Amino acid sequence: MQPQTLQIATWLLYFDGFFALVDLLDGYSYLRYIRETYRFGFVFGLVNVALYAAGGLLMANERKIGYKIAIAASISPFVVRFIAVQNPLSDSLISLAFDVALVALLLHTQSREHQRIWYR
Repeated sequence: MQPQTLQIATWLLYFDGFFALVDLLDGYSYLRYIRETYRFGFVFGLVNVALYAAGGLLMANERKIGYKIAIAASISPFVVRFIAVQNPLSDSLISLAFDVALVALLLHTQSREHQRIWYR
């Protein structure tokens, strides 16, 4: 019985993880740029995708580590953009809105209270 903020955040983690995997393999995004530019870029991209999947799965099963991983995953798009182009806000407005929404949902007061009280 999670609050609505965490339920929506879990779904956004799954969707963002799927689209991050697609972008890593075949897209024209920052993850592909990092994959092609840096030596361990592909591994970095896979870790990014794994953060989304693990955060969503563990958070859905009410594990405290899942909440922490989800926060790391939600901040990762800003880090990836900063590494790629030195500007974490240089992307389409829609993509930026979903990234900010995920961070806001995870850091919302209801989400923090729920994870503090109920998660193991």
